[in-house]
Amino acid sequence: MGDDSKKAILCVDDEKIILQSLNGQLKSYFKQLYRLEFAESADEALELIEEFSDDGIQVLLILSDWLMPGMKGDEFLIKVHEKYPNIKKIMLTGQADPSAIQNARENASLTDLVSKPWDEEELISKINQCLA
Repeated sequence: MGDDSKKAILCVDDEKIILQSLNGQLKSYFKQLYRLEFAESADEALELIEEFSDDGIQVLLILSDWLMPGMKGDEFLIKVHEKYPNIKKIMLTGQADPSAIQNARENASLTDLVSKPWDEEELISKINQCLA
């Protein structure tokens, strides 16, 4: 195995329970391949991405909630995209506004969208497609 700790999947959601759920589901599929990282806000996620970048860790994919306090998911993904255009992005959403989704598609090249509550197999399949 190569040094796979240098590749990461970052999950961003202000609800701890969602992050725990994602961790539980993703761990069994991706733990051997990628680092799984979690942030409870867009600001925290942006800091993590910076730190990883400095440490030579490549974030391959971000799974981000849309409705978060502070910065909404579409704004966050656009910020990420401006600096790291190669990171794939999936928005998790229970109630994203269609214009926010459009905004993320146009300005953050959103890779995919997953509705909450999500189906685990569908989520894993979409992540696999992103990383393929």
